[in-house]
Order: sequence, then C-alpha cells, then structure tokens
Amino acid sequence: MKEARSTRSTRSTRSTRSTQTVAIAAPPELVFRLASDVERWPHVLPHYLRAHVLERHTDGSKTVEFVALRPLFRPLGVGIPVAWRARTSNDPGARLLRFVHHGGATDGMSVTWRIEPAAGGCSVSIEHVFERRAGAYARLVIRLFVRPIAGRTLATFKSIAEALAMEPVIDRGAESAGKPGGESASPPPTNPGI
Repeated sequence: MKEARSTRSTRSTRSTRSTQTVAIAAPPELVFRLASDVERWPHVLPHYLRAHVLERHTDGSKTVEFVALRPLFRPLGVGIPVAWRARTSNDPGARLLRFVHHGGATDGMSVTWRIEPAAGGCSVSIEHVFERRAGAYARLVIRLFVRPIAGRTLATFKSIAEALAMEPVIDRGAESAGKPGGESASPPPTNPGI
C-alpha cells in the first residue's frame, strides 16, 4: 500500500483545526486495538513517557495525564517534554477515539481519531480542533507541539501495525491433518503474561 499522508490546517472565527492522515497496510480492527489502549502508549510509543489514568468514569471514559516528547533533535532523542490531561473515550463499532483536553496550553481542544477501511488496509486521521482558543495562539500550539507529536504517533502506529499484519498466521488444523493415525496437534502454548 502506498503511503498517503495529508495534512491541513484551517481556521474560522470560532475554531482552529488541524488534520493529519496516514494510510496503513493493516486491518482497521488491528490499528484500533493498538491505538485505543492509551494506557499502554508509553510501552509502544518511544516518544510517550507517561499515560497515567487519573480517573475512570462510569460511562467507560477515562481522564488520563499524558507526557510526550516533542522532538527537537531526533538523532539524539532530544525533545521537550509536553504534558496534558484529556478525557478519553472510544467507539469500537465506528473505530473512533476521542480526547477532550482539560487545563494547560491545550485546554478545550478536542481530538478525534478516525480509523476507516481503505484499499490495502486502512486510513487513519487525527483531527485536532481548538474551539475556545482560535487564532495565532492555537495555530502556534498546533504547529510547534501538536502536529509533531501526532505525526510521530501516527508514524509509529503505522510501523507497528504493518509489522504485525505481516506476521504469518499458523493454521493449526493443517498441522494436525498431516499427522499419522489421526493424531491431533498439541494445543498452542499459553502465555499467561499476554
């Protein structure tokens, strides 16, 4: 699948928007499973330092404190730590992730991830919308912090999902069919840590 990456920023009198999109050669369900587990982001995304759940809400959403590095000098891994809090939720049926930022420089920003089927895999877009803080301030925050972090997040999930999608699938039924005397194959090993 060819990579299709589009970026756009628009501004109106009431909001500032930014959308980043990437094509991923992996099933949309796999990408959703990876991306929706926000508590594990620091374990799979090298630029995420923290994703700490502050509160679990009765509707299934969570308020999470995130800390990620905004890259400055990537070859040495140097970056500026950026922290924010967001109420996160997801819709598995529609493969949507939603984040509403509370407090700090991104207060009031809403973020929507859309993971949609596409030829050869899926298309993933992240839309950031500043409703309360439009204008030069919002454009500066989006350009200097939001887009670099979101772009690296998309690129990393793309790499992970495509690598996982390439792993061979073992057909245990085919293995047992070739055994003499109708023996069945032994069950796959279990790993309680997974």
